[in-house]
Order: sequence, then C-alpha cells, then structure tokens
Amino acid sequence: MKKFDFHILGPLVALIALVILGALLNSAFLAPANITNVLARSAFIGIIAVGMTFVITAGGLDLSVGSMAAFLAGITIIAMNAALPEIGENWGTILIGMGVAILGGIIAGLVNGLLITQARIEPFIVTLGTMGIFRSLVTWLADGGTLSLEYGLRTLYRPVYYGGIGWITWPIIVFAIIAVLGEWTMRHSRFGRHVEAIGSNDRVARYSAIDVNRVKLLTYLLLGLLVGLATVLYVPRLGSASGSTGVLWELEAIAAVIIGGTALKGGRGRVWGTVIGVLILSLIDNILNLADLVSPYLNGAIQGVIIVLAVVLQREKRTADER
Repeated sequence: MKKFDFHILGPLVALIALVILGALLNSAFLAPANITNVLARSAFIGIIAVGMTFVITAGGLDLSVGSMAAFLAGITIIAMNAALPEIGENWGTILIGMGVAILGGIIAGLVNGLLITQARIEPFIVTLGTMGIFRSLVTWLADGGTLSLEYGLRTLYRPVYYGGIGWITWPIIVFAIIAVLGEWTMRHSRFGRHVEAIGSNDRVARYSAIDVNRVKLLTYLLLGLLVGLATVLYVPRLGSASGSTGVLWELEAIAAVIIGGTALKGGRGRVWGTVIGVLILSLIDNILNLADLVSPYLNGAIQGVIIVLAVVLQREKRTADER
C-alpha cells in the first residue's frame, strides 16, 4: 500500500476538513452567496499567487506585490478619470485603464527582474525596496487620502467584478483559467522545467545551457502581468485605491504558495497546490468571520503562524529525505 504523503495530499485534506468545519459552525457557510463571495475574494490573491509560484520555484521572492497592486489601481483610476473628458463615459475609457494596469504590472515586474538578474541584488532586498516605493507612490498620488473612480465609470465597470455566468463571477472564471494554464505551464512546458531546474540548482542549470537570467526575469514579468490582471478585476469592486489597498497581499500570496507544497527554497512548484492554499486561507478567514471566534484584526497573525508551520513541515520533510 502506498504511503500517505502529507506534503502532497495534506493541503487537500485540510481544505476538505475546513469545508466540513465551516458547515458545522454556521448554516450559512454553504449558501451559494457565501461560496461566491469566498471564491471571488480569493481570485485576486489566487491570480497573484500563481505568478508567485513560478518566482519562488525559481528560487526568487517578491514582497512588493501588494504595494504594486495598490499603485497599479491608483494609476488605473487616474488614467480613466483623465481620459473621461475626451473619450467619454464608455468602455473605451475603461479599456485604457485596463491597459494601464496590465502594462504597468509588466513594467514593474521588469524593474524587479532586471535589478535581481542584471544588478545581482538579492530578491528580498529589491522587492522590499520596491514595496516601499510603490506604497509611497500611491499614497502620494492620493495625497494621503483615497483615489476614486468617477461614479458613472464605476457603475459601467462594476460588472467586471460582479457579473459573470450564472453565480460564477468573472474573477472566479479568470482565476480558474489562470490556474489551469499555470499548472500546464509548470508541468508540461520547457519554461516550467527550466524554472524548476534553476530553483533546484542554478549552477547545474547554467551548465545545462539554460539561460538562467532570462528565465528568472520572465518569472518576474509573469508575476507583474498577473498583478496587473488582478488589479483590473479588483478596481471595479470598490472603485477606489489608497495607501491601504493590497495590504498583506504579499503575505497571503506567499502563504498560499508554501501551504500548497511549493518549496520555499525553490526547485519544486505546485500550481494546483497553490490554488488549494489560497482557498484554505480564504476559508479560514471566512469561518472566523462567520463564527466570530476571534477578532478579524488577528487574521494576519493567523496567516503568519500558518506560514511558519508550513516552512517547518517542509524543513522536516527535507531532513527526513536527507536521512
């Protein structure tokens, strides 16, 4: 009989246990409205976490994604408000905003990637610095307050978040598509194999004629692109951005990746595991809110504990494998 691998199947078992626990604690937990809300709010972090999976698998890290999303949301709103007098209250204006978010995300990812691969600065230092830069920029653009999308544009843009096919909203659909494409890319593409090879041993990867810097740069570009896409879906939810937008998103994205079984030191990536990790974090948050077990202000602390435990479990498995 094959031995149960906790590190592979453990997250799935935990997800099932959380669903059962939530249903027992509150009858409203399995209501379609609550399920839709949980999945839609998971989509932002989930889309970003898929990109983070590639970055971490290649041995990198990005602490700037939450601040990047806030900055992208801010410039998206500014761009749409600025285009409104010339183009009018229509989808042309909204498409300009979407383009700004996507292009801005690609440029931000490119900056992080170039500083890491060409300037050879540690990913932790680079993204810690850009995290502060992005957060400060959006706070400055908002003059310490909030940037708000013009009311008519906000109304027109709302279906991008609240609309969909039946009860399945567009953020859920986009997240599902990104997850499937991400898993296929990691498992079956040359890029995915190179990402895992670099994370396992970048020196051996170089000897194998893999362009290590190019692949690492592409992982940060991919992450920036997905942050931009998440921003496109996030802006119509509230129609505003401020210095507090996206706070702790980087913690949630990294936690989801590690919970899902991707090795923190790189070399092994599981996009499907990341999806389960995102759902686990969202369900924990939802259950705590519905059951009123602890203050919602402690959710960040709980996520931090989960990250530490996940890393400890990975370390124990690595030690056991070495023996």
